[in-house]
Amino acid sequence: MIIKSSTKDYQVHIEEDFSFFESLLQADNALFVVDKKLLGLYEKELFGRIPEDKLYVIEALEENKTIETALSVCERMTEIPGKRNARLVSFGGGIVQDITGFAANILYRGIHWSFVPTTLLAACDSCIGGKTSLNYKSFKNLLGTFYPPEEIYICPRFFFTLSQRDFESGLGEVVKFNIMSGETGLERIETQMEGLLARKPEVVEEFLRTSLAFKKDFIEEDEFDRGVRIHLNFAHTFGHAFETMSRYEVPHGTAVAMGMIMADRVSLHRGVMEEDICCRAERLLKKIIHVDLEGIDWNLDEVIKAIRKDKKQIDDALTCVLLEEGMKLKVVHDLKREEIETALKEMLEVLS
Repeated sequence: MIIKSSTKDYQVHIEEDFSFFESLLQADNALFVVDKKLLGLYEKELFGRIPEDKLYVIEALEENKTIETALSVCERMTEIPGKRNARLVSFGGGIVQDITGFAANILYRGIHWSFVPTTLLAACDSCIGGKTSLNYKSFKNLLGTFYPPEEIYICPRFFFTLSQRDFESGLGEVVKFNIMSGETGLERIETQMEGLLARKPEVVEEFLRTSLAFKKDFIEEDEFDRGVRIHLNFAHTFGHAFETMSRYEVPHGTAVAMGMIMADRVSLHRGVMEEDICCRAERLLKKIIHVDLEGIDWNLDEVIKAIRKDKKQIDDALTCVLLEEGMKLKVVHDLKREEIETALKEMLEVLS
């Protein structure tokens, strides 16, 4: 799959096994940045072959997704003699992607970068589109750039060592894309949900490909997120708030899944979504949402405060993306406090 970008077109390779790793090992002037957890799982099979002076290990925690971590990667890169011929090769999920993509963009005004997404969430969503985002103080994804890698290698074998929590987080975005694509997508994932939950390789790969193909159209039409691409933030207004309120105990994809329930409930009460569609989506989402609801303070004022911190908010009016008649996406700027209160109460009832 080729993704067109004004910066550079880049290719997504879907690999059946780890043989692609051999070519990456041969890269000159390369620094390999690897998620610490991933290193523990695949050190003997893969990463133990990387020379120590070419290996940089990151603990992929939300609190490490900062400018300081990105600068520490840059500092290590300055030890590579090739300078602008240097290459970053990163393995991990979205946090590793954000840190290394940001570093690759700002160092020497841009260096070569290859990315291997090893979580379902990163592989089916964030690996394409070119966004890099870092947290700043209490603001999620406040700092960022657009800088796609030259090449992306997706090997679904990595997904089968994911924890259930992380796999279900990835499914949050997969379900989102299918619901966004309308009645056909909803029917497709209803039919295949059990296969996804069982991590059947052929089913997982099918939805990986369809998710990337769905997103591809948006990011090629609106690379810099000024128009139609904003629709991809369906459910994220609420999801980002839940991540913040839980101090990231609720992972991104799961928070988005919870946000879908909220958004659909707003649409339902506005009379722009059929109750049958809303309930069908909720039945799917309940299968992948397993969070400690008691461990989060659901104070309405705190929810709204967290929503206002989302970078998609443009003024005092509350903005979000909703599904309306015919499951069409629409950006609205008139979300009311009372709507949030009702949707929040009903989401908690659905998940209790």
